[in-house]
Amino acid sequence: MRIRPSARLLLLDQFGCVLLFKFVFTSGALAGRQYWATPGGGLEEGETYEEAALRELREETGLHADRVGASIGSRSFELRLPDGELVRAEEQFFVVHAERGAISDSGWTELEREVMADHHWWSVEELLGSTDIIFPDGIFDLLEVAASQSAVPSAVRR
Repeated sequence: MRIRPSARLLLLDQFGCVLLFKFVFTSGALAGRQYWATPGGGLEEGETYEEAALRELREETGLHADRVGASIGSRSFELRLPDGELVRAEEQFFVVHAERGAISDSGWTELEREVMADHHWWSVEELLGSTDIIFPDGIFDLLEVAASQSAVPSAVRR
């Protein structure tokens, strides 16, 4: 089974809400599935987790940062990709603080345009009350770690 290293972002706004994207699959191996997930994605050839986090931030939100802090968590699990391939996902999570604002989809791939149906800045209360599927499974633990960090790791700009 191929290993797919990925960088995921806990993008937190000035109110402590986390940005999640809603994925809705209408065709292919994941047809009928829908869930909310953090921004992020797979590493490109020769890229570090930190570099991938910065690239994914730019591509998926239109926000730019010079750096991210150290990873605040990781997870490893089997993941079915939209094309049907089963991979071992090796994810690292990074915190980025930003002012809530418009999200740009100008860097989205064709697949992202097809499956990313919405975005929302979720409060902890909303997450707790939701019956939707939300990834990662351990999001509350990650948000707790993020809240305990006093320093903002990078300046974000549009």
